[in-house]
Amino acid sequence: MKTEKQPVIIAFSTQKGGVGKSTFTALLASILHYRLGYQVAVFDCDFPQYSLIQMRERDLKTVMQNEVLKKMAHKQFTSINKKAYPVFQSKTDTVLQELEAYVDNSEVVPDIVFLDLPGTVNTAGILSTLANVHYIFSPITADRVVLESTLSFTDVLTNVLVKKKHTEIKSIQLFWNQVDGREKTPLYENYNKVIKDLGLQLMETSITDSKRFRKEGETVAKTVFRSTLLPADPKLMTICRLDQFMDEFLRIVKL
Repeated sequence: MKTEKQPVIIAFSTQKGGVGKSTFTALLASILHYRLGYQVAVFDCDFPQYSLIQMRERDLKTVMQNEVLKKMAHKQFTSINKKAYPVFQSKTDTVLQELEAYVDNSEVVPDIVFLDLPGTVNTAGILSTLANVHYIFSPITADRVVLESTLSFTDVLTNVLVKKKHTEIKSIQLFWNQVDGREKTPLYENYNKVIKDLGLQLMETSITDSKRFRKEGETVAKTVFRSTLLPADPKLMTICRLDQFMDEFLRIVKL
């Protein structure tokens, strides 16, 4: 990249679908861009569903149909004096070149770029792309299949990619998502021991299970959680510990 300023490249990456990588990408991108003042860009490489591209389209329709959210959006964009962060459709094997071209040709270079990547290591270009990501966050759930798959994937990243001389990876962090408060504590204690024994890094903050993570915007809603146009409501963030997660995330990526 030609510019002096280089964005921090972040990916929520895992080998299993349905554990929240696209959701967390949208949540954090919106909080960083709209509430915390950073410049953000998102590249959606998750072929063929392109969840974030679809989410942006839904969000635009929802805001236009909901008077409360429309006023909220107008007030926000007038106050921050910048546009919604861009969501680009891309592919894993071409995204790095497209990202470089975007940064080189942007008047305002993004502080953070999120890559939403496919959940399979067999995707063309996935490992070389991940090798150029600065921070990787992998959501895990207390499901044996999800956990074993993600641990295996993260172990490969840690012990193969990170040990290569040319990797840009600074940190790979696992974190618990969809934690059920009714689960017995020993379950997580046992899993945490396995993670530690593998030499992998686990975030202190866990995200509690919330229907909000699977709930799209509604035309009658008065608050926002998952949206590419508005940041999550602070009260809703507190309920699922997303506020604590955000603090720890900022410390890890040194923003």
